[in-house]
Amino acid sequence: MTTETQQSTDGGGVATSGETLTVTDNRTGRTYEIPIQDGTIRATELRKIKVDDDDFGLMTYDPAYMATASCRSAITYIDGDRGILEYRGYPIEQLAENSTYLEVAYLLIHGHLPSRQELDEWDHMITIHTFVHENVKEFMQGFRYDAHPMGMLLASVGALSTFYPEASAIKDPEVRYTQVIRLLAKMPTLAAFAYRHNRGMPYVYPDNDLSYPANFLSMIYKVAELKYNADPRLERALDVLFILHADHEQNCSTSAVRSVGSSQVDPYSAIAAGVAALYGPLHGGANEQVLRMLRRIEHKDNVPDFVKGVKAGNERLMGFGHRVYKNYDPRAKIIQRACYDVFEVTGTNPLLDLALELEKIALEDEYFIERKLYPNVDFYSGIIYEALGMPVEMFPVLFAIGRTAGWIAQWLEMIDDQEQKISRPRQIYTGPRGQQYVPISER
Repeated sequence: MTTETQQSTDGGGVATSGETLTVTDNRTGRTYEIPIQDGTIRATELRKIKVDDDDFGLMTYDPAYMATASCRSAITYIDGDRGILEYRGYPIEQLAENSTYLEVAYLLIHGHLPSRQELDEWDHMITIHTFVHENVKEFMQGFRYDAHPMGMLLASVGALSTFYPEASAIKDPEVRYTQVIRLLAKMPTLAAFAYRHNRGMPYVYPDNDLSYPANFLSMIYKVAELKYNADPRLERALDVLFILHADHEQNCSTSAVRSVGSSQVDPYSAIAAGVAALYGPLHGGANEQVLRMLRRIEHKDNVPDFVKGVKAGNERLMGFGHRVYKNYDPRAKIIQRACYDVFEVTGTNPLLDLALELEKIALEDEYFIERKLYPNVDFYSGIIYEALGMPVEMFPVLFAIGRTAGWIAQWLEMIDDQEQKISRPRQIYTGPRGQQYVPISER
């Protein structure tokens, strides 16, 4: 198997000058030239490699898509080895420092940063759509008193498709845009209603005088006061967390949105699939595992023994390492700084001291350096959520609010991608063949 540069044809049959991969099938002795574009080959090119004409052709086997690109995307760029994360080419550090979440949502969805007029109109449109139909509230009130907020969010997002049946016209740009606004506007409202329901508290309606994060905090925490005024530091910290979670390439939940959306279902159903994927403990629940780990360590003096336990295989180090990042997750650095702003308001959390000590030891230890185990976004986000007074059941809900912008952007990109068809992975069948049915009386 070799690579070389020569004249080849692309998927549309147009001659292009590029690299190719030369593959020799040792079963038949035949040689095949496969075009390389953007560092990838099309898996369907392997179908040409056959033993005979009746052969289906060669397939790739790639559980969990470890080395398979499912789409072309211009939304999020990640360089895991160098710890780089960019939205539409803009470094996450600059966006977290200078932008609001709604500005970042505009960037992800429209592909460019807005002008002042564009941003003002965008903010206004989202603000005036934050209310949900009263029947949605009644629907949520039908859940058990102790229903998990994430389960409620999953169901209520999917239920929006019944309130806006026109959303199924996904090829109509105007209809589509209206659903984009509704999803961004109503997600915090549904999330806050889920929280209040779980706590046995009356639902609080949106306050359109407040910013996006402040309005969410108001719907969460308002009790008897006429007006809830969030501390600006908490408001900004929450906004930054939403920005950091806004998109992250083809992760589990985004892949779910694209896969379900490829059937051309309405956006509410597609986004509900993303919420469902985020419900899983390996995706949206990782920061909860970090908190449990830190509480088990209990004191800074116990950190060295815990690290020894990790090396011996007796302990699990949560919040370190990432499928993509082989360097320090850039989001973790930003969240770590945000912790201090939050604690100025809420008071210090001893778990932060534990986390810093654990990070310090791990980053200086060859065992972790060799394995490229660096803190990821989940290592610090749970500490902030807890400082904000959020129960662990709300952690993935907060994640979902931020990720909504990315899910929408990815869905829109997929809808307009002419190469995308309904998702239908192949399989390698490993079961029996040629079984003969036996009547039940003879079994």
